[in-house]
Amino acid sequence: MDDTGSLEIRWIQGFTGKSITFVDNKTACYPCGSCISFLNLETKAQSVLQSPGRGVGAFTANANNGIFAFSEQKLCPSIFVYVFKELHLKNELKGGAQLDYTSLTLSDGGPYLGCCSSLPEYTITVWNWENAEQICSKPNAGQGVVSLLFNPLNCLQLCAQSTAGLTVWNIEKSGSFHDLRPSVINLPATDGSFVEGLTATFHAANEKIPYFGPEMPPSAITGLHGDKAESIVTKLCTKARLTPTAICWTAKSGLYVGCAEGFLLLVDPESLSVSILFNPTTDTSPELRRIGFQGLTLNKTGLTAIGKECVVHCLQFKETQINITQTWQLGDPVTTVMHSPDYETLLVPSNTGQIYKLNPTSDEVVKILDVLSGNFVAAAVSHTDRNICVSVRESGNLQLWSTDGLCLGSLSLQTEVTSLACCPVAQYAAVGTSSGYVLFIDLNRELQPRLVHQVHLYHCPVNHLVFDKEGHYLFTGGSDSHIYVLDAKPSQRFSVMGYTVVSGPILSLSAQNIRTSKQVKVLALCSGEEGRHQNGNLLTVLTLPTGDLSDCVDKHDCLSTSILKVSRYEVPHPLVSCVLGISEVFAYCHKRKTHQRFQLPQDTDGPSSKEVVQLKPEQEVKGHPLGPASVALSPHNLWLASVGRDGLLLIRETASMEKYIELHCHSSRLDGVRSVSFSADSQSLLTAGYKDASLLCINLRDKGLNAGKLNEATQYSKSMDHLLKDIFSKENDVLIDMPEWGQESIPCSDKPQESEISAEEAETVEVTEQDESYNSLLSAPPSHLTWLESRREAALKEENEQYSEAKKSMRKTIKELRDTIQDMIRENETLPDIERLELHEFNLDIEEQKRLEAMVQQEVIKVRSEVEWEMLAKCYLRDVLKKECWDSMKVKGKAIRAFHSEHEVKNYPLRERTEEEEEDLRRVQDIRKFEKAACTQRSLEKCSKTPGAKEEEQGEEGRGAESAAVSGSFSAELGYSDPHIYDQFSLQTTEQRINQMILLQDLIYRIKTGFNADFETVHRQKVQELSRARERNRQIREIMLELDMNETLLEPTLTVSECPERLLTVEDSEIKAEKYLTPEQREEEERKKLEEQKRLAAKGDSLRERALDDMMDGALEVKKENILKVEIPPPEFVLTKPSIHWTEEERRVHKEYENKAKDLSEEKEKYRKSMGTEIKKLQAVTKDATERFDGTVKQLFEKKIKCEMTVYQEELKITYLAYSVLIEEEMRNRELELKLKLEKTVAFKDEIGEQLKKHEEEVELFHENYSTIVVDDKSLDKDFRKEFFNVPGHVVDKLYKLFKRRPRVQKMRTQTANNTNPFKEQRLCGSLAPDALGKMLKAMEELDAPENMPEGLNRSIWEKFCLVRRMKVESEQKVKLNALTLAEMQAFLQKRRDEDKAAHQEIKNLSDELERLHRQKNRFLMDTMVQVLLKPDQVEVAVADMTADYTDSVLYPKSVVEDLNRTIRTLGGQKIASMVECKDFRKGIIQLQWEHRWLTMQIEDLNNKKRDIQKLKLTKEQQDYLDNADQDSRVSKQVSSLEKTVAFQEKTHLQSVQHRKKMIDQLKRQAALKVKKSGVVEQRLPDMQVAVAERRLVYEEIAPEESQAASTEERYQEVVQRSRLKDLVKAQEEDLTLLWAEVDCLRRKNFPSLDQLKHT
Repeated sequence: MDDTGSLEIRWIQGFTGKSITFVDNKTACYPCGSCISFLNLETKAQSVLQSPGRGVGAFTANANNGIFAFSEQKLCPSIFVYVFKELHLKNELKGGAQLDYTSLTLSDGGPYLGCCSSLPEYTITVWNWENAEQICSKPNAGQGVVSLLFNPLNCLQLCAQSTAGLTVWNIEKSGSFHDLRPSVINLPATDGSFVEGLTATFHAANEKIPYFGPEMPPSAITGLHGDKAESIVTKLCTKARLTPTAICWTAKSGLYVGCAEGFLLLVDPESLSVSILFNPTTDTSPELRRIGFQGLTLNKTGLTAIGKECVVHCLQFKETQINITQTWQLGDPVTTVMHSPDYETLLVPSNTGQIYKLNPTSDEVVKILDVLSGNFVAAAVSHTDRNICVSVRESGNLQLWSTDGLCLGSLSLQTEVTSLACCPVAQYAAVGTSSGYVLFIDLNRELQPRLVHQVHLYHCPVNHLVFDKEGHYLFTGGSDSHIYVLDAKPSQRFSVMGYTVVSGPILSLSAQNIRTSKQVKVLALCSGEEGRHQNGNLLTVLTLPTGDLSDCVDKHDCLSTSILKVSRYEVPHPLVSCVLGISEVFAYCHKRKTHQRFQLPQDTDGPSSKEVVQLKPEQEVKGHPLGPASVALSPHNLWLASVGRDGLLLIRETASMEKYIELHCHSSRLDGVRSVSFSADSQSLLTAGYKDASLLCINLRDKGLNAGKLNEATQYSKSMDHLLKDIFSKENDVLIDMPEWGQESIPCSDKPQESEISAEEAETVEVTEQDESYNSLLSAPPSHLTWLESRREAALKEENEQYSEAKKSMRKTIKELRDTIQDMIRENETLPDIERLELHEFNLDIEEQKRLEAMVQQEVIKVRSEVEWEMLAKCYLRDVLKKECWDSMKVKGKAIRAFHSEHEVKNYPLRERTEEEEEDLRRVQDIRKFEKAACTQRSLEKCSKTPGAKEEEQGEEGRGAESAAVSGSFSAELGYSDPHIYDQFSLQTTEQRINQMILLQDLIYRIKTGFNADFETVHRQKVQELSRARERNRQIREIMLELDMNETLLEPTLTVSECPERLLTVEDSEIKAEKYLTPEQREEEERKKLEEQKRLAAKGDSLRERALDDMMDGALEVKKENILKVEIPPPEFVLTKPSIHWTEEERRVHKEYENKAKDLSEEKEKYRKSMGTEIKKLQAVTKDATERFDGTVKQLFEKKIKCEMTVYQEELKITYLAYSVLIEEEMRNRELELKLKLEKTVAFKDEIGEQLKKHEEEVELFHENYSTIVVDDKSLDKDFRKEFFNVPGHVVDKLYKLFKRRPRVQKMRTQTANNTNPFKEQRLCGSLAPDALGKMLKAMEELDAPENMPEGLNRSIWEKFCLVRRMKVESEQKVKLNALTLAEMQAFLQKRRDEDKAAHQEIKNLSDELERLHRQKNRFLMDTMVQVLLKPDQVEVAVADMTADYTDSVLYPKSVVEDLNRTIRTLGGQKIASMVECKDFRKGIIQLQWEHRWLTMQIEDLNNKKRDIQKLKLTKEQQDYLDNADQDSRVSKQVSSLEKTVAFQEKTHLQSVQHRKKMIDQLKRQAALKVKKSGVVEQRLPDMQVAVAERRLVYEEIAPEESQAASTEERYQEVVQRSRLKDLVKAQEEDLTLLWAEVDCLRRKNFPSLDQLKHT
């Protein structure tokens, strides 16, 4: 294929609104895809430069010198520097980045290019693009940088704008050495206030330490170190700063900065000061607030700014006021603004695809480019003579392009589009949308395309649209496996002819005409799986005739198999794209990254078959390295084009696919190419990028080697045009006459209508009373029906109208049948069980019932699963909470409430101690035991050596009492003292404080445990009291039942807080809802009931039990008779006879009856009174018991208060200790931070010292060369007369005047006299100055002309004179250039010296700060905070100067006060006398105790000595001496061994002497050689001394003042250093004196007993 032709870019379109700039006064350029597009602002003509690399990354241009540069997008990218007019590659810059560049910039006054790389190095690099030399770089300096900008007035200064702030980088030069130096600009806070940096707060040594310890900086508090840590702390501890969005250099080398918050700032890069020009929070100008300052550029009168709105403002500054002098209103939001180099044009691009040109002198706004914005979806070439290109974007914008790339017109479809195709028989395009519509756009009116028809085919996106080449059909495809066939002719109104279904989502669709058989073949690539949409291996070929298909569909409009022939094939590897050729298929396999060609079988035209034929590739060649890729076939079927995610376009011949030509047309980092299409003549291609928003037109050019193939494509195109000419004219006329579609917007989504269910339909009915309305409610039709759904609905409606009478009769019959079944069911319910039928036996449609039951069962299972998962989650949460908050507690939290009040006492919930806590406690206790043992041992040693041991012992006891007084808690009073706890005054180290915290935590734990033990005792007591009270209440109820009384009793119970276990169990009474039982549970309940009934039935009727119930109420015990229920029955005659008829016997009986009744009533009354007394007694006992318990609760509450006080006191101690440990840790962090800074500063100073030494040598060497050049220049002046010694004197004088004469060279300016450039002239430096020598020599040509030759002078002498004068001019220019370079080097050297001094001062400051920190740390460790308990009537008063106020005072006589003082002194003396007696008595006791201990220790020492003597061990020699009786033989053996040793040592000594002699001879030879060399050096020494003396004289003549100043400065520094050392010695001497005094005080404070006892 490479012999056929080559690919060249014809035009490119697409604009994103970014990276546009001027390249000269009339031309703007911007990146577009993988090209650079140039736009002429006057003619609007565009030209294209293709990137020589892979894509276009960062881009910049300099209009003053016509240079532009851009980077490529690949690993290790290069930067290409081009000259505009010639589009000539000036240089390629390599090695500046590993992945990508984020920003580029070009300087105005020198060949400098600045660039910033992305991760991982984030390097800012400055290149000399003329010689491709990297002059300086700074790694890890470009993180977050979004733009770089050189100072137009100083090419050695550039500004870096990042998301976090601004940094000005200065390029410092010293000869050929360059260095980048940053100056960070601190922007104000978002509220407009200026943020100060974080500074550490320190106190001098003599200042008092604050109450809570020294104040440390945030870095010490956080414990972070290093540069990143400092930046993190700064961000966390300071206010949010303004975010710069636009920068612009001023005419005075300042910076205008626009911020995202609406601020406008002015920055001075020299002093790093920032001033606020506009503050939106305080200024009230609404117009300025709306600007936003998102883009800035300088103009001749002020500043041009743009904001968030579509407005451009011209601002003018007058002192502190900002005036808007001019305003341009635009139609689209703009992104940036820039001036042309001559400041005659203002260019404003928009992010919506427009570019506006403004005239600064008028309000004229010209739109020079309008291509819209957004990513392209597809592009195609219309099948007309004009070859109009059609493209659609994702947003729904359809555009028409001319053959030159001009946008002819556009149409907004107001919906998201997915596909595009152009019809070959009419001037229209079909567009597929994401909502399933196919839109038909008339393209005859190029300026105003219009929508003429639409059809809704899918509920999913229309992914594929394909016309056959002759325009018979339009085929559509989507992900729902349906392929619709539409009539492509406008005369048929784009009718849908039918559809067919393939086996899976459609991945690719293509069509091919078979003209000989009048057939159209369609190839569909299917995935075969519903969820697999990336690749597939199923190929389906559909064959249709080209005639009318209206009679070839079924009643549902599906294409009949009699007319549609389907062939199915399967390939071995999954494909992502394929296209149908003549009996062959071309495809791309992403898995193998190859292009494949398959040959279809010859029997393709046979009848349809469901058999799948296996295909194997006939040819397979290497494809795109980065896929997936798509393929397209040229109209004449000879060329195959493919595009992929790698951005490459490959074109191959279908006959032999090995050779190909390629073009990199889109960026692979932006997902490469999205679509490709051929023109009708196959000589042009259109490619659309995925995400680069570019559309590329490519021409296939002939190289002249094989022009026949291009001619063949042209001939094929002409033949097709001739074939379709008549049809095209006819159909196009119909298309033009079609009306425009309605103006309503195209639906973008299909939302189903919400069906409402009436109350009657929602009611629950019997099983057999549901009709067809039930099914209709399950699925409601969508609001926008597709073509197929509407056709089905119409068919259903027609069917309903046709069979309406039959359906009515069937409904009536079904209703009668339903009524009959209902009667049968009701009758069945009245029948006996043996005759009753089950309900399911009345069901006539068992299958429908089963279906409904299965549906309900599925819903039940779904709901049950959701409920079970929810219950499982709650159970899991319950278990976690119970495990963490209940099971893990060793002591559960509970309370005790009083009986007669609301008082409540709670215990201490405690967790089980962990093994680590136990281990730490044991470790600390062991440490304390060892420390106490060591202290006891030392005290015993002192006691044995010191005569006043008894006084020391008494002092220790006194200190023990004193420490108990200031222990700081009530733990000792509660009986929980710990002997291992440190004294508060002895906590000096961090380890001791940590150990003290562990011991105090153990003490708190023991206090809580002890209180919990008492709490459990009281709790058990309450439980016992409750059981007793319930027993008494039971007795009272029995008595009240006998007495027929009804009174309310006190029923004390345990509350939930007293028995918290109740919270973990749920009682049945708490559940209000009815308990749900599963069928299994219901069966179990029924089984239990039946078993109980059987048991009761089996029990039967027992005569014995019935008799026992009748006689003794079912109990064998004899019950005490209730006297209150006893009644004496009257005699019978009393009821039958009147009293007058009674006999004597009856009267006697009646009298006995009355006496018994009277006695019984008296007994009842007594019994009733005794029972009432018993009730009161029981109630009184209950009340007394509960009141006693309330007293116990009160005592427990008081103890709880004491325990709480003690716990809080100990926790306060722990808090103080933890805070002191934290402060000490912060001081350690601060010390480490200062040490790290000091190390870095020292290393930096050493580095600067080395650089300083190196640059001093370079400056000295260059100064010598400069002096030589100056001497040579002066020698030319002196030797002038010698050169013309043979010329008369007066002539020589004239020549000398001409020799001194110089032409006037006009100074170079950056603008002409009438230029409006605000940058008047550039400050150029050193070698960057213009070519002054060339201009001078060019001007000298006028002076060298013969007309200026003096009269009578020989021509040869004049030529010699001109040559000498030129030499003089060149020498002068060389001197000037070297002088500038020398000044530059000296300035650089002076800056390094200043840096060295600053580093030295920084080291001194850090050392002083570190020393102050050490003093502060020592003072903090010595000044320990202790906790002291005060009595209730004592109050701690802060020490301060108090002013006496006598307004409420009373004046007393002096005698009263004296008498009172006398009485006080008397009582005080008595108290002191009694205290002395007590002290003496205590002293005696202590002395006796000490003597007893002393004797005990002596006994122990004697026992130890005895034990040591018994266990004394002897050495082996001692044992041999004691065991061996013959001592002479042992001595002789030792003598013989010693003699052997002496002989060996003498031999060794002789050998070492010989070795030393050899070394002496060698050294003598070396010394002789050195003597010879020294002689040679001494001979050269006089010459070298003369040379050194000459150089010294030259140096002293050149810089005597500098050396004198240096020596003076050195002596001054020595004097200052000596003075500082003296001051340091004096301060350290004072500190030592103070520390010795404090040590002495502490010693006296810790051991005061001896002296006190002596004095007392």
